[in-house]
Amino acid sequence: MAPAPATAVRPAGISATTKVLWLLCAMYFISYIARQNVSTAIIGIRTEFNLSNTQAGLIFSAFGYPYLLFQIIGGVTADRFGPRTTLFVSGLIWAGATVLTSVAWDFYSLFFARILLGFGVGATLPTATRAMQYWVESRKRGFAQGITHAFSRLGNAVTPALIVGLMAIVTWRGSFVVVGLAGFVWVALWYWYFRDDPKDHPAITPQELAVLPQRSNRPAPAVPWSPLIARMWPVTLTYFCYGWCLWLYLSFLLIFFKDRFTLSAAETAFFATIVYTVGAIGNTIGGVVSDRILRATNNVRLARVGAAVFGFVGALLSLLPILEAHDKVVVAVCLSAGFFFAEMVIGPMWAIPMDIAPRYSGTASGLMNSGSALAAILSPVVAGLVTDWTHDPQLPFVIAIGVLTLGAASAFLMHPERQFTEQAVTASPLVGAAPSQ
Repeated sequence: MAPAPATAVRPAGISATTKVLWLLCAMYFISYIARQNVSTAIIGIRTEFNLSNTQAGLIFSAFGYPYLLFQIIGGVTADRFGPRTTLFVSGLIWAGATVLTSVAWDFYSLFFARILLGFGVGATLPTATRAMQYWVESRKRGFAQGITHAFSRLGNAVTPALIVGLMAIVTWRGSFVVVGLAGFVWVALWYWYFRDDPKDHPAITPQELAVLPQRSNRPAPAVPWSPLIARMWPVTLTYFCYGWCLWLYLSFLLIFFKDRFTLSAAETAFFATIVYTVGAIGNTIGGVVSDRILRATNNVRLARVGAAVFGFVGALLSLLPILEAHDKVVVAVCLSAGFFFAEMVIGPMWAIPMDIAPRYSGTASGLMNSGSALAAILSPVVAGLVTDWTHDPQLPFVIAIGVLTLGAASAFLMHPERQFTEQAVTASPLVGAAPSQ
């Protein structure tokens, strides 16, 4: 037997696996500020560029077009070239696009900059999932997905106050420069510290390697597209329903508060920050609950599907009272509760691609997140059109209740307990087939 590769004795302090997880958390945090900053800056941009709500919706959705395309391309690239290189290149693109936004001069130039942003961020989530495949213990996948996505929601939470503050100091244009420079710092740190194979990291320990999934040294196999899509389409549909709600919150929440209750920019940022912060809490709790159910029952379907359905149902029930509520505090509480439960869906959902297709987790994650990417295109545009036509900023959230209902129903079609293997490629791909014992 060949001797185990030499590894350094870990010095006292934070483990290498934890540092990698924190690096991914930082990426989610900064990149989500880069995605969402336009939703706050639009308060000033809308006046300067004389934009309608429909045009604002198009701006919000612009990054979704390449984002949708690169969900699958990015996942395949991560599977082929590894997360280190893929996140390095994509990070350079989204950080650069954020800086470029600062020189936009009209609707079309702003639209172009957001398109470029989509090319960069499109590969980030599938690639991050690929990185976690070998850097996170299998029993902690729900937690890892929950905590990283919680940092994305923390990014959402700080964005309104951060961008409003930066706008007061360096204008909305300067705010994009600051966020873009933070992205470049992360890119440098990532490429310096991360390794695709934990065994190659100088700070990894034998104790950490003993509990991590083993990385195959075989060349990446060709993706069996047809059977993999047959397994993943219910997951994609379910995640589309979640994404519809998510992108409505991320794009139109500030416009909703400002237009419905005639609030100042500071008041609007305050209410949005509360909603996004509560969502970040739900994000972490969803992953933790899913993992605890898995450890207690060893039932993957209950841990993933059960937790997701609970989140969908809780979200739609929380939004129902806004149909009659007229007080801004009551509405904020309902929207916060709705976002909390919707975000509980994240952890279990992002664990499912790793559960179903461990050898193709980047590609499977891209297939799943393409649902959210499609929602990122449609949801803001529909919200803008509906509010312009009806002058009712509440109506998009009513539509979201129906979409959340569909998500709760489609979740039952998912089967994370049936692992996709090379042998499964020749087996029947029917989603509803009973798992082999």
